[in-house]
Amino acid sequence: QVQLVESGGGLVQTGGSLRLSCVPTGHIYSVDAMDWFRQSQGQQRELVAAITSLGNTNYGESVKGRFTISRDNTKNATYLQMNKLTPEDTGIYYCNARIKENYHSRVTLYWGQGTQVTVSS
Repeated sequence: QVQLVESGGGLVQTGGSLRLSCVPTGHIYSVDAMDWFRQSQGQQRELVAAITSLGNTNYGESVKGRFTISRDNTKNATYLQMNKLTPEDTGIYYCNARIKENYHSRVTLYWGQGTQVTVSS
């Protein structure tokens, strides 16, 4: 059973930084693209950042220049470095990953449980 384990959320003041981690556990054959989404109270879940298996990245407009997504293919992990945080960045951050559990399996999209990020003013 594949699971995505997230960590790194917390409470930080405006202008501060946090680094989120997302590590898959279980039997994994390969990991394709990985994303970070966030959901603020009363808002729809929005894409924050995305990274392909080759390392190509894409960012939501509101986080460009402040957030950096990366991945470590030796650990099948993805990270989100968040700098210059503002209260508008507050929300639950979710990672996802497109995973094949073995050579013959199809690609399945898995989601993490979410980690809370709170930015105080």
